[in-house]
Formats: sequence, structure tokens, C-alpha cells
Amino acid sequence: MPLIYLQDIRLNAVVEGPADAPPLLFCHALGTDLTLWDAVIPALAPRFRCIHYDARGHGLSDVPAPPYTMGALIRDAERVLDHFAARDAVVIGSSMGGLVAQGLATKRLDLVRAMVLANTAAKIGGPTLWEARIAEVKAHGLAAYAPGAMERIFGRGWPSHPAMPRIRAILEATNPQGWIGSAHAIAGADFYTTTAALTLPSLVVAGANDGTTPPDLVRETAELIRGHDWALMRGVGHLPMVDKPAEFTALLDTFLARIGHG
Repeated sequence: MPLIYLQDIRLNAVVEGPADAPPLLFCHALGTDLTLWDAVIPALAPRFRCIHYDARGHGLSDVPAPPYTMGALIRDAERVLDHFAARDAVVIGSSMGGLVAQGLATKRLDLVRAMVLANTAAKIGGPTLWEARIAEVKAHGLAAYAPGAMERIFGRGWPSHPAMPRIRAILEATNPQGWIGSAHAIAGADFYTTTAALTLPSLVVAGANDGTTPPDLVRETAELIRGHDWALMRGVGHLPMVDKPAEFTALLDTFLARIGHG
């Protein structure tokens, strides 16, 4: 995997698709990595320049000492686009990556043409919730934390979900310091005011069985954005690109065609 050097950090980033195609930037969820999009990108890469990367503290990217700020995560995404000279990108963010997408759109509208917010919100939980989860991971590690996380991601039937072993393995392989650093960033993020000021084309996706960002929370964020497109996916938890990748990709295709991206 290629590492890109961005002054103070090295990030693992992959680009697939034609160099002159319209760009898509994929930002993954907490405790996952760039492979979160593996079932989606092959259908898009023939027509789009698909940029996906491991957030700081995740995958093969560097792991700075925690805590991290959401501003740092947004700056990383900004620098990834700058590194690849990508402009007018559609930023596709899942959960934590959706916070990054909102912050990047607020900061750099010259880079962001539209955004797709999957299973995310303007604010995800609060300091008390995240402090408890951080304390749990510090005390017992990510392997002990994983069962509760898998139930929130996949629902009550999580032990038999076909995608669960892969997602659990990625979570348990995440550097705990990277997870803790990023959890601090999520705890401090509140984009209600800034996201309400956004007017760019946006597709907001929720999963009916999501225990981390329930549909009502996602819908509340969607309603902040004037003219948004809304999709509620049935039989889906927190990671629709894993639960039903073909259906998720079809939603992306429809949205990208509607806004004339590609």
C-alpha cells in the first residue's frame, strides 16, 4: 500500500480509476480502514477517480499519540485531496468519516462539490458516552470492546452476520491509541451550526437497524441541509456499504448522475 507524506504524518492512500475522471473521496468509520469500501469501489472505479485512505491512527497510516481533534482529521482529508490535485470531489463519509465530510465541506468548498453522509450525524454521542468507551478500551482493549460494537453495527443477530468476522478483525487489529485518539475527536465534534449553513448537494443515508447512529438521529442531520436527498435502507445496520453494497452503490450512482458528476 502506498504511503503519502503530508508534513507531520504519513497516510496510507489508494487511488483507483482514470486519472482524469471526476474524483470521489471515501472516508471510513472509526475502527475500520480503507477496505471498508472494497465492495463498492470496483463498480465505481471505471468511471470515477476513487481515492480512499486510512485515517490517522488506523490501518497502515501513522498513529500519533492521542488525543486527536476533528480539525486534524479534516485537515488530513484536505491534504489528501491536495496531494492528488483533486478538485470538485464528492466526499463519501461513513460515521466518523461523515463528520470529516461535513467539516471539510464547511472549510473547503473549493474542494468539495457534494457529499454523501452514510450513518452519521452533526454530533455523534457526547463527551460522557465517549469518555466511558475510551476508559473501557484503555482498561480492557479493543477485543473486549468488540462484541458491544458489533451489536451496535450489525444488530441483535450480529454473531451470525456474514460480514461480522471481517469487520471485527479490522477493529481488533486497530491500534488502540489510534482508536482512542479518534474517539476523542468524535467526542468533541458538534457541527449542528456549520452543517446547517451548507447548501451543497448531499445524499444522506441511514440504516433501519443502526444502533450507533439511529435513523432519527441521521434524519435530524439531513434536515439541516437544504435540498438534501434522503435514503433509509431496510435490513441494514451501521455499515450499509458492507450490509448491502449493491444497493448502496446504486444509491451513489443515482445521486452522482442527478448532480451531473461523471
